[in-house]
Amino acid sequence: MANYGVALDLGTSGFRSHLVDLDQNGKILDTAITVRHPLPGANIMDHLHFWMKNGSELGHRIIMETVHNLMSLYGEDKLKDIKKVAICGNPIQLSMFENIEVRDLAFAGKNKLKTLGVVAPDRSAHVSTAGKIGIPGLDSEVEVLIPPAIRHEIGADALAMIMKSHMLEKDQTCMVTDYGTNAEMGLYYDGELYSGSAAAGPAMEGQSIKYGVLASPGAISDVEIGEDGLWDNIVLDDRLNPVVMHKVDPITGRDVKIVDYPIKGITGTGTVSAVAMGLKSGAITLPNIMNAERRLKFADGVYFTQEDVQEAGKAMGAIRAGHRTLMKEVGIDDSEVRVMYMAGASGTYVDPIKAQYCGMIPRVLDEVYQLGNTSLMTAHDLLKDPETLDRMQSVANSISANHIMFAGNQTFEDMYVLELAYWVEGMPMENFNMMMEMQGLGTMPEIVPPKKIVRIVKSDIPDVGSGVHSMEQVGIILEGKFEGCTGCKKCERGCPERALTVLDGPAINIRSDLCLGTACQACEMNCPEKVYHFDMLKSKF
Repeated sequence: MANYGVALDLGTSGFRSHLVDLDQNGKILDTAITVRHPLPGANIMDHLHFWMKNGSELGHRIIMETVHNLMSLYGEDKLKDIKKVAICGNPIQLSMFENIEVRDLAFAGKNKLKTLGVVAPDRSAHVSTAGKIGIPGLDSEVEVLIPPAIRHEIGADALAMIMKSHMLEKDQTCMVTDYGTNAEMGLYYDGELYSGSAAAGPAMEGQSIKYGVLASPGAISDVEIGEDGLWDNIVLDDRLNPVVMHKVDPITGRDVKIVDYPIKGITGTGTVSAVAMGLKSGAITLPNIMNAERRLKFADGVYFTQEDVQEAGKAMGAIRAGHRTLMKEVGIDDSEVRVMYMAGASGTYVDPIKAQYCGMIPRVLDEVYQLGNTSLMTAHDLLKDPETLDRMQSVANSISANHIMFAGNQTFEDMYVLELAYWVEGMPMENFNMMMEMQGLGTMPEIVPPKKIVRIVKSDIPDVGSGVHSMEQVGIILEGKFEGCTGCKKCERGCPERALTVLDGPAINIRSDLCLGTACQACEMNCPEKVYHFDMLKSKF
């Protein structure tokens, strides 16, 4: 009889997992990922809104069914042999997985929480069971290992990147960031960790981009200008390794195919690279793309729009504003941060020089280390070594942590307004710096490329076992039946993600994974009878 474990990274933009052999020291046998998050919405706040308004019972069911379907990609027959599950992620995702209180993470301020009667749950390291959590298809006694948060708002994912970087062991001022929809970041200075979380938005994961996709086979993860002037399109292969597969003129669209492989879109790192190369080459002069179609053209008809440039700019601007807010709060300037650790898919595949050009890492650095998906790696460590859970709790207890809430932080707000002016309105850098100085925020120094760049892993998931299974349809079908609905289909025609279908009855069907949630609600706004209520959507089955 086999003895399997599942390592599970619960990300804001999707889930990633390994099937491992517990009898062979956690050997990775297989890998499965979702291409989106199952809950409606493009960011963590959308997920929280859906959870609280539509009900935790519905939200938890969506997550549990997704986890079951993800594990089923390994083969339904293997589910009975899964003996242990280990998870990692931010506090909100882990709380949703366990179906415990999340309102302490949704609202800032002790008085608000007291008024609501909210008691924050204990987020220490612990072991639960599949039966208690409600994971379908597994034996109820299967152990589920849940790592600790450093503080209630600084989660296991932040702890994972801190431990994997070994940054606490070095007597240096350094910064670490897990690049994603919710960019977790930390600044280690004088023995203390200062952390923050910037809602960068889904562009960092390739979402809300015309042809954006998560890092998966067939995704453009990088572009580079070749000696012939054409742009090398670097694509992830079946094992998530980046390979030059096309050479393309992004202005005219001339495409020279090198490798016959289906191209399905562009990742967050490809997005950063496209912006950096566009700015460097003059193909982009903010806020415009410099051709008649206002788009950069890539392999197999994939293209990058002017709106994509702005969406990416908002994300990169939020990250730069977050980094500079941490430095301002600590009281240091750019010259004092010498080492940068980059985690997550975007932190692995992006070229640090391009990231620096776009403001995703500080402009003056000595060393950059690219770590990979530290959250999934840590979940895997938990399966391999039972003592990892205790070690994580010990490290969490030892860290003197200060969390900076960017929401409502004046420095962050002032910085982000300027970032929007730069990326969306095309404010020249000279004016940007002048405004920064006027507001007491310092100025951007000239870029000094890192002297040392080390990519610890070749891909964000270094070992995929026999390969990668991608779950294209994630989540469930939501249904709405509203008294007074005429079936006019204006909600269907107005859905920007084509997530919605009006059926006879009339009844409204929505794919939870495609829906943009509270950030959109075009369906509700477009209802001429004003009977559509997004918060009343329920599970169809």
